[in-house]
Amino acid sequence: QVEVVETGGGLVQPGGSLKLSCTASGNIFSLYAMGWYRQAPGKQRELVAAIRSGGWRDYGDSVKGRFSISRDNAENTVNLQMNSLKPEDTAVYYCKCRSADSLANPYEDYWGQGTQVTVSS
Repeated sequence: QVEVVETGGGLVQPGGSLKLSCTASGNIFSLYAMGWYRQAPGKQRELVAAIRSGGWRDYGDSVKGRFSISRDNAENTVNLQMNSLKPEDTAVYYCKCRSADSLANPYEDYWGQGTQVTVSS
């Protein structure tokens, strides 16, 4: 089993910055990708940013140029630096880890509990 823990949410004013961190721990043989998703009230969960083991990054259209994802492979940690925050960035942010517990088993997705980000004056 894999545990995914997010930290760093909170309240920030429009135009401000916030950093989220996520750490995966447990039975991890190979960690393929980690990423951040968000879900606002009444909306579907959407991709914010993701990073694969080789360093390839993907961003949601609404956050390109404002958010940056980075990863510490040794610590199984991924960080999301959020700049120029807007009220529409308000959501619960979830971290996802895609990992396998052995060479013989397929990758599986594990989700964190989520952390609230509120952008408001």
